[in-house]
Amino acid sequence: MLTVKDVEYEGGYTLLCEFSDGVRKRVDLTPLLKYPAFEELRDEKQFIQFGLDDTIFWKNGADIAPEYLYAHGFAIA
Repeated sequence: MLTVKDVEYEGGYTLLCEFSDGVRKRVDLTPLLKYPAFEELRDEKQFIQFGLDDTIFWKNGADIAPEYLYAHGFAIA
């Protein structure tokens, strides 16, 4: 099962995620901000208050499947 093992904030709405298979990917989450579950996160002060528990989540209840992050990220060497 794919999980997020580590995450770093990179500015704007971009996160650097390390996955359980060792791959690191940079993911821009800007496209998700148009959806109601992510509206509050347009405020970067809210966005940067994420947590990690096998995937990324926020206190408003929003979370993102690791598979989405993996598929929409760009690999980092």
